[in-house]
Amino acid sequence: MPEWLVLTLAMLAAGLVVVVITVVRHRRAADDEDTSETPDVIEYMTMWIGVVYAIVLGLAIAGVWEGRSAAQDHVRAEAVALHEITERVRVYPAEVRDRIRDDVNAYVGHVVTTEWKTMAEKGEVTERGTELLDQVRRDVTDYRPRTDFEAQAYQPLVDQVTAADQARSARAESTGETMPGVVWFGLIAGAVVTIGMIFALQIRRTGRELVLAGLFSALIAFLLFLIWDFDAPYSRGITASADPFRYLFPHV
Repeated sequence: MPEWLVLTLAMLAAGLVVVVITVVRHRRAADDEDTSETPDVIEYMTMWIGVVYAIVLGLAIAGVWEGRSAAQDHVRAEAVALHEITERVRVYPAEVRDRIRDDVNAYVGHVVTTEWKTMAEKGEVTERGTELLDQVRRDVTDYRPRTDFEAQAYQPLVDQVTAADQARSARAESTGETMPGVVWFGLIAGAVVTIGMIFALQIRRTGRELVLAGLFSALIAFLLFLIWDFDAPYSRGITASADPFRYLFPHV
């Protein structure tokens, strides 16, 4: 099911629940029930519950967005480090240089095709990708420089391999969901309490209030969906992309 359809159904369902409960409550209310006034303490509690929940939602959205941005930074750092390896290795003999570049290209090709799909579907990196990166590391570290010029390039190449490995490890750690289950429990429970306070305010007096209550509930559903959509940086919604690899390795 497309995500836009899931979002639409969730917002409609949230608004519909408020409307149905309000209509049912209105029909079952006593004829002499006074709905012209709401106790001040209930209005005060409702205001603060809404403020606190809005802060929590804002922090949650900022957290998942930061996680998504960090995931994209890991991809960019890995791609740049691998590109630096292919550029700096030009000082090595032709057979060594070509072997390292071929192994880097094989790793990048695997990442942007097979591994990226595995990350999106299973939330993990592949063992094959680890093996290909290990091969690049062996190519770089096992070579013995023959001249001073090659020796000067050796350590920076090793450092770039380390940087690529660290970025890959960070990418692997950020493939899954970032929000703990207890946080989701708090967000959903807070939504129920916040929407429930609408009924404590006796929102059933005019059609305008009923529409506003429905829109408010739909807004909360949208924000919760937004958090869920950003929670998995590589598999939902606006995901982190493999564009840095494609940009620096257009031939792969």
